[in-house]
Amino acid sequence: MSSPATQRASAINSGSVVDTTVRILTFRATREELESLGVRHLVVGLIFAWIVGIGRYYDNDRVGWLQHLGVGSVVYVLLLSLFLWLIIWPLRPRSWSYLKVAAFISLVSPPAILYAIPVEFLFSVEIANTWNAIFLAIVATWRVALLIFFLRRLGRLDWLKVGIATMLPLTIIVVTLTVLNLEKVVFNLMGGLREPTANDASYTVLVGLTYLSLLMFIPLVICYGVLVARTIAARRNVNPYWPEGMDE
Repeated sequence: MSSPATQRASAINSGSVVDTTVRILTFRATREELESLGVRHLVVGLIFAWIVGIGRYYDNDRVGWLQHLGVGSVVYVLLLSLFLWLIIWPLRPRSWSYLKVAAFISLVSPPAILYAIPVEFLFSVEIANTWNAIFLAIVATWRVALLIFFLRRLGRLDWLKVGIATMLPLTIIVVTLTVLNLEKVVFNLMGGLREPTANDASYTVLVGLTYLSLLMFIPLVICYGVLVARTIAARRNVNPYWPEGMDE
């Protein structure tokens, strides 16, 4: 007779990727399900990202053909996953691998289908801009909450590490875009904004978030450095041969 652990593993393996996606998006995925994320989840997740990417840019004549074909969204998922995997890895989350991170990031793509709603054809430019900003806020908040869920349930990080691991990557992205003077372009493309006006309230909110990110950047980097140093010291105390024991 098989053990309960074996039965749970069998149930997870037999479950569909779509079921797992639904449980992830509704914060109900178990740690065993998150640990089981693999190639098949990544493939299906990238298909989700591809479809969402086509829907996001189908009516935007300001982007290139790669975005219209959804390829840009697939590449974005893979690069974002690599960025998150690398920056969070020094905090030593449990069961941390690029494949799991990439599968998870790809599976949280479906909410972005909100961007495909053709509000530009239903409302005036001002109202459409507002709705697109609302959709952007909903998707962004949902995904950040899911990342926190992922870091807690799979990575088993404490709340301080989760806070730093969540805020620092976002801050780095915003600061980098600010330095490159691309923040407005990215916001318009992600939210599907058209012909923004000088009185665009959504852009005002973005500017406020940009300034907040600039103020938080250095403190977050310092906190991140301290946490990484403490993590290394703790592991050295447990295993004097670290980093040979890093793969535990």
